[in-house]
Amino acid sequence: MNYEVIRMESYRLIPEKYRFISNSGLKCIALVTMLTDHYASAFLQNDQTVFLSLFGHKLTVYTLLRIIGRLAFPIYAFLIVQGLRYTRNRKAYAIRLLVFAIISEIPWNLLHTGSFLYQRQNVFFTLLLGYLGLWVIDSLKNGEKRLKKIGILFALFLISVILRADYGCTGFGFILLLGLLDNHPVYRAVVGSCFLSSTWQAGLAFIPIAFYNGQRGFIRNRFLKLLFYVIYPLHMIILFLIKKTAGGY
Repeated sequence: MNYEVIRMESYRLIPEKYRFISNSGLKCIALVTMLTDHYASAFLQNDQTVFLSLFGHKLTVYTLLRIIGRLAFPIYAFLIVQGLRYTRNRKAYAIRLLVFAIISEIPWNLLHTGSFLYQRQNVFFTLLLGYLGLWVIDSLKNGEKRLKKIGILFALFLISVILRADYGCTGFGFILLLGLLDNHPVYRAVVGSCFLSSTWQAGLAFIPIAFYNGQRGFIRNRFLKLLFYVIYPLHMIILFLIKKTAGGY
C-alpha cells in the first residue's frame, strides 16, 4: 500500500475547505487557554462556585477553567513541531526559546510560590528540549553519526527528567510524539490524547488542531512574534502582583 496515498487520505478527514484555523489562530487559542488556566490556578483553587450540576455531579467554575486550560500545552507542542518544519533559522528559534525560558523563570517562581525559589521550571524549558529533540530526530534522516545523535536525544530526555520543567519528561516525549506522527493526524490525535495525564482534556486540543490550514495567519511581523513570547512572563508578573496585593501567599 502506498504511503503517500495513506497520508493524503488521512488529511481528508477534515476537507481542506473546512480548515480555517491558521498558525496565528492556534497561537491565540493556546494563549487564551493558558491565561484561563493560570488565572484559575492563581485565584480560584478554593472557590466552590458551581457552574453546572447534572445528575448529582457538580462542575465548579474552577474545574471548568482548568479543563479549558488543558488545551494550551498540546497546542503549544504542535506549534513547536510546525516551528521546526517551517522556520528559516532553526538555531535562532532555539535561542529565542532559551532566552524566554530564562526570562520567564523568576515570574514563574513568583507566581507559584510568591518567592524567587520553586523546585519546578517553566514550560519554555520543556518546549526548548522538545524542539531540540525534534531537531535531532530530523537529523537522523541523513544517517550520519547516528549513534552520537541517539546519545544526544537520550541526554535531552535525562535533562527533562532532572530539570523538572512543567510537564517534565512526559511533555518532552509528547512533543517528540507529535513530530513523529505529524503526517498521521488521526493517530496523532488518538495517541496524543492518551499520552498526557490529563487525557481527555488534552484530547480536546486536537479539535482546533484538526482545523489547522497550514497558513501563517496575521502574526507576521517581528513585533507580533515577539509579543507572543513576551506575554508569557508578563502575564505571570501581573497575576503575581494582583495576588500579592490581595494578600495572597
